[in-house]
Amino acid sequence: MLQSHDIGGPQTLLRLDNVNVSFPVYHGGSRSLKKAILSRSSAGRIARDANDRITIDALRDVSLSLDKGDRLALIGANGAGKTTLLRVMAGIYEPFAGTVQIHGRISPMFDIGLGIDSDLSGYDNIRIRGLLLGLSAKQIDRILPEIVEFTELGDYLDMPVRTYSSGMILRLTFAVATCYEPEILLMDEWISAGDAHFMTKARDRIDSFVKKASVLVLASHNLDVCRRWCNKGVWMDRGSVRAFGPVEEVVAQYHAHEY
Repeated sequence: MLQSHDIGGPQTLLRLDNVNVSFPVYHGGSRSLKKAILSRSSAGRIARDANDRITIDALRDVSLSLDKGDRLALIGANGAGKTTLLRVMAGIYEPFAGTVQIHGRISPMFDIGLGIDSDLSGYDNIRIRGLLLGLSAKQIDRILPEIVEFTELGDYLDMPVRTYSSGMILRLTFAVATCYEPEILLMDEWISAGDAHFMTKARDRIDSFVKKASVLVLASHNLDVCRRWCNKGVWMDRGSVRAFGPVEEVVAQYHAHEY
């Protein structure tokens, strides 16, 4: 169950209590499918639901609490449940058991191209994307000049996005996605942003963007990035929490197990 209200103490912004998420595997009678699932030791646990369907337990009894100022790294192998956990926090997946309690606006950075219409101009897409992010028309008008300057797209912003190169689209979507001050920022891997010149600008911008967040949750295979940006860590393994605490301690435990 997803709840949005004051939780714990005044500084607690995100709390999960015994969260469980399962996905049914249709056509689960296939022997080859079962074999394929079983061969992936890092994937979630296999179970059966009340209708005797095979299910994958993507998350099992996950509990954690994040206060203002926390930066949490989600660490683990592919299939460990990191992305599923992010999507539960974002309200995309609803747990079948347990609760997710939120105090503050969730800002997911999963698909920064969401809402782009190739038939509309760059300016029109900036406004649409801003509205999808929950910004008001006045807020969009206020930040529009800064977005325009950052993209370096100039007159192209008057043209349909279908005329843009992939690099130009990335400049547009990245500028809009990082134009506001996030509260609870959820990121799946670090953002890369194309050519060398823009990469430098993008790196500085994302650094500033993350620093403004009250809470950061970052899923990444890059442990150096996790150490740099996070003060807490969660080691996920087959949908369960193996360790939760200071990021250096969690990384050390993960290394000892993996290597």
